[in-house]
Amino acid sequence: MFQIRFTIFLMLALSILPGTLAAQGRRGGDAGEYVILNAQYGNERRHVDVTNRLKDLARRDRRFRISHDSMDADPDHGAAKALRVFARGPNGRERMFEFPDGSVFDGEMFRSWGRGDWGDEHWNGGWNGSDNNAGEYVILSAQYGSERRHVEVTNQLREMARQDLTFRLDYRTFGVDPDEGHAKSLRIFARDANGQEQMFEYRDNSVIDGAIFRGWGRGEWGNGGWSGNWNGGGGDAGEYVILSAQYGTGRSHVDVTERLKELARQDRQFRMGNYTFGVDPDRGVVKTLRIYARGPNGREQMFEYQEGSVVDGAQFRGWGRGEWGNGDDRWSGRWEGEERRERERDDDRQR
Repeated sequence: MFQIRFTIFLMLALSILPGTLAAQGRRGGDAGEYVILNAQYGNERRHVDVTNRLKDLARRDRRFRISHDSMDADPDHGAAKALRVFARGPNGRERMFEFPDGSVFDGEMFRSWGRGDWGDEHWNGGWNGSDNNAGEYVILSAQYGSERRHVEVTNQLREMARQDLTFRLDYRTFGVDPDEGHAKSLRIFARDANGQEQMFEYRDNSVIDGAIFRGWGRGEWGNGGWSGNWNGGGGDAGEYVILSAQYGTGRSHVDVTERLKELARQDRQFRMGNYTFGVDPDRGVVKTLRIYARGPNGREQMFEYQEGSVVDGAQFRGWGRGEWGNGDDRWSGRWEGEERRERERDDDRQR
């Protein structure tokens, strides 16, 4: 009799087991690492909160295709739309996941997905999220390597930023080793709130956290404007301090110091032509730009750029900030420059 009862019990247990395993299969993915805070559907100009709708879909099935039908809303009829899910990661920071219309949504990465135990009614972000992307600095460029050999990795960094807020750095991170066998670092060049360029350095094996960079998770940065100087600071560490800039010829020239400041703040390099300074002091004659600067030895030196040549401010201190051409330190006022005049005097003495 005991054997008969044990056999019946075992058969009942085996019949229940597949359903239990199936249920676990449906619910087992609820251990994802991200907790959903909010879900928005639409585009930047028109979008609606679909958090509750997403909960309904989660309880029915893990995967579904994004469309205005599945979201039960069409906030911008006829325009491209997407589902944006805002979630809190294991590091406590917010991240945005975007699923365009037509893509398949899988909630596997989200904790408690199938149970719908998520959603923060106090979440106050908009279409672009909340605190994740409100950093103080805007990235201009990212370079990886050493001073003698480095490569641009702005696009690779942008892709990594969209995947996770933090990551550990080594030569495999970007799939390139520009200076094999030597210590390398990632240098991120960014613009601060005052418009000044700042450099952030991360050595191999350090952890990169994008919280200080504006738009980090969205990758809305790296569109140019970097000074091109590996040592940062907008190349403003040059050894010469500009005193004055004059454009024209020996017989007729004008002061263009203020205009040069404007050009310096826009870009380090520019090609000089007849229209660069908006003035033609000696019409019909070839003209030059002469920059007079104080060198590390305290002497005035003149730098000459003919029309058609490229002007590069890398050698001038404070170039990109325009912190020059003023104060008590003045240009000698000589078109030929102080240094050239002193050389001519020395030559005369030797004769």
